[in-house]
Amino acid sequence: MSDKPSVLFVCVHNAGRSQMAAGWLRHLAGDTVEVRSAGSAPAATVNPAAVEAMREVGIDITDRTPQLLEYATAESSDVIVTMGCGDACPVFPGKRYEDWKLDDPAGKGVESVRPIRDDIRARVEQLLDELRPTA
Repeated sequence: MSDKPSVLFVCVHNAGRSQMAAGWLRHLAGDTVEVRSAGSAPAATVNPAAVEAMREVGIDITDRTPQLLEYATAESSDVIVTMGCGDACPVFPGKRYEDWKLDDPAGKGVESVRPIRDDIRARVEQLLDELRPTA
């Protein structure tokens, strides 16, 4: 892993869970981590309930667009965090993988997305603690 590790968050539509995770990591890590997100079947837009839930905690993800998972992006990432993308996520030997079991916010209101958002924050904080050097 380089001085600036790269983390790729992947879910099916890249519209909810992975976008919230990327938003949290950008917010908490600043420019110390390269943050990426993608989906195996990206949606046209980010989930409005996810946008609102993140806005409530001061993180704006309105400018994000769901992206297709590219082989090269996954291959060049240090850590790949999957969130329900199943067999569509490529596996590369030597990569660090985490599979986060999270409810899918698709079709849910902001009240139901808040606990998912908060669960993601806790997981991102733990991941960030593991990525930071112990100097």
